[in-house]
Amino acid sequence: MKKLMLLGGLRYLIPVIEEAHKLGVYVITADYLPNNIAHKYSDEYCNVSIVDKEAVFAKACELKIDGILSHAVDPGVTTAAYVAEKMGLPFQCSYEAACILQDKSRFRKFLADNDFNCPKARGYSDAESALKEANYFNWPIIVKPVDSAGSKGVTKVTDPADLPKAIDTALAASISKNFIIEDFLDIAGFQSSADVFTIDGKLVYPAYSDQLFDKNAANPYTPAIEIWPASMEQKFQDDLTQQLQRLFTLLKVKSGIYNVESRVCSNGKAYIMEVSPRGGGNRIAELQDMATGQSLIRNEIMKALDMPLDNINPPVYDGVWCNYILHSSREGTLVSIDIDPTFQEKYIRDIGLIVKPGDHIVPFTGANNSLGTLFLQFDSREELDACLADILKYVHINIK
Repeated sequence: MKKLMLLGGLRYLIPVIEEAHKLGVYVITADYLPNNIAHKYSDEYCNVSIVDKEAVFAKACELKIDGILSHAVDPGVTTAAYVAEKMGLPFQCSYEAACILQDKSRFRKFLADNDFNCPKARGYSDAESALKEANYFNWPIIVKPVDSAGSKGVTKVTDPADLPKAIDTALAASISKNFIIEDFLDIAGFQSSADVFTIDGKLVYPAYSDQLFDKNAANPYTPAIEIWPASMEQKFQDDLTQQLQRLFTLLKVKSGIYNVESRVCSNGKAYIMEVSPRGGGNRIAELQDMATGQSLIRNEIMKALDMPLDNINPPVYDGVWCNYILHSSREGTLVSIDIDPTFQEKYIRDIGLIVKPGDHIVPFTGANNSLGTLFLQFDSREELDACLADILKYVHINIK
């Protein structure tokens, strides 16, 4: 029986564990929090910090694993790449490539050095250096940790007087205590966040979505709604697909899943914003699998274990799909999440709640503060947009 190590213990791993079990795979989950929910579903749990690559490597050797993933768990990606490389196991890319992709500062430099569309950006480890170079950027700017996901620690700054506070916020959310400042790119339409798949370095499954934000959220840069297929003009999707293929070729990637964020800006150019060698958070791969009838999750498992992959093709969606992120704009105790029964029967295909009545709820500052997700399916984008405009009529979060 093949052994698969999954880094982390969040509920995003549960469908990966379940799919692995269908394939007859023995699953080991690993992190330093034994009460995380995914450990209840795995075959074995080992207590080790996923950011300690040497400790994970030692444990992986001891357990004689056949594959390793950090699906939807951003802090473990470089560790997974390191362990895979040391043990000769399959991974999306080399450890060096993973380090470039996972560090926003290094990634921006790589993009700029290779003539990709890229905002003016610089990385820092201390506030003083950044404050001295404030005039280098074209304001407004974005300040963010180099190594966080889910929009944690991200701030848009329009007034230089607010820059020190934004730096403090970014540093507090950074594991490495490094941050990046870059020009704010004025978006045209919607940003995209979707999972793609490569086989032997070829992008065989490009995907794009519309990512919407709640301007009333505590952090208005945390995604609140994701819609497939994207409304982005096809010429920009084709441009981004070509850019991604060139990026993957330069990085000499192999086979596997990647979460990609991209956008078209008001200057008429398409930009790759982030690429991470893992499945995305907010259950993105789950929704795309449900919407397209192809299984990125199953193929990512089989890739990690050097098993034959399915014939993966560009996605074709069964209708219009929406991932609605349940969230609160205020703090309090959850009483209930009430969903209109007619709305639920007609449009909701899956409900993934993270919280229960009585739980303490905090404002939506990052993906880690979501209350759960709703997968919605519609016949048309117009029908979806009409429902989203009145979503509070159908979904009510009752907090006291």
